[in-house]
Amino acid sequence: MNPYNTPSPLRPWWKTTPAVLGLLALVALLGALSFGLGVVVMIAAMVAVWVLPPWRRFAKVGATFGTFLLLTVGAGLGGQLDDSATKQPDVKAREDSKASAEAASPPAPAKVVKAADYTGKPLNDAEKLARSAGFTTGHHDAAEDDRSIIMRSGWTVCFQKADTTAKTIDFAAVKSVEPCPEKDGGALPWPKMPDVVGATYNTAVKDLKQDGIDLDSVTLDDVYLDIDTPTAEEAAEDGDEWRVCFQSPDEGTKVTSTTTVSLDLGRWSDADFVQDCPKAKDTTYKIPANDPDYESDNSTGEDDGSTGGGSSSSSGGSTGGGSVGTVHPGSFCSPQGATGVTKAGTPMVCGPGSDGRNRWRSS
Repeated sequence: MNPYNTPSPLRPWWKTTPAVLGLLALVALLGALSFGLGVVVMIAAMVAVWVLPPWRRFAKVGATFGTFLLLTVGAGLGGQLDDSATKQPDVKAREDSKASAEAASPPAPAKVVKAADYTGKPLNDAEKLARSAGFTTGHHDAAEDDRSIIMRSGWTVCFQKADTTAKTIDFAAVKSVEPCPEKDGGALPWPKMPDVVGATYNTAVKDLKQDGIDLDSVTLDDVYLDIDTPTAEEAAEDGDEWRVCFQSPDEGTKVTSTTTVSLDLGRWSDADFVQDCPKAKDTTYKIPANDPDYESDNSTGEDDGSTGGGSSSSSGGSTGGGSVGTVHPGSFCSPQGATGVTKAGTPMVCGPGSDGRNRWRSS
């Protein structure tokens, strides 16, 4: 018998390579089920790798690191399975609890936002505030004319219609210088001119203001050619001496934002000889001597009186007194002794001039 042909003795199955590999796979399986059990099996597997199989050194080192890796993978898979198994009942329980709570409590009513009151505000400001509150805005002419609104800053809100459900608001506006109608789409209630002819300036102003007419639209004029037009302040200071002789517009006329109210005034007091309005404005002189034609008329009268009593009649008319208001220095005047003031406020007296005729001169 050849001793070199003798077969090697058989190794027990638990020392074979398949048995060791199975032990390594068991590490991953048991690590997935229980981390502690997996650690124990891992230690046993590493001992078996280094003792049982006839592997080379580098193979045993690789098998050792593989054992750690198998335990880590197994433990990780086991943890994910545990987490998903735990989370699914919890999520379902929360969803069931939420559904039951919603079914038990009635739905909360939607909060309704009430629109603020923007009437009286400029249209552009009202729209800006409404949009900041979440509303969609619109606008139209509040008057019956249905005019287009171009410059919204020049219009004022008279009415508004809000839909809180749709969050919309529609403004009805008029021009800022116009009064609001009684209702949306109505006529503009313009004031009408009262009859103030014959009234004192103070009374006329009260009547105009009472009827809703803006006093800033009132202009003044005088009715005599030789009397300066007073300012509103000057007329108010002596408001019971100034009288309305003519007015524009006529009584009953609508006074709109473009209408100019004109009052033609005459002034007299109890001391004045002339205490009445002329028949037409800007046609006569309050003091006849101020009329450029007065001198020629007076000369004719003196010539006619040279044969009779005209001279004494003229001299008789040259005596007297009284205040005549505003006068022009150096102009002819009558009667002698009458007083007045210039526009600058200088006192004047009616007396003989260098030519022998009565003229206004400083007192």
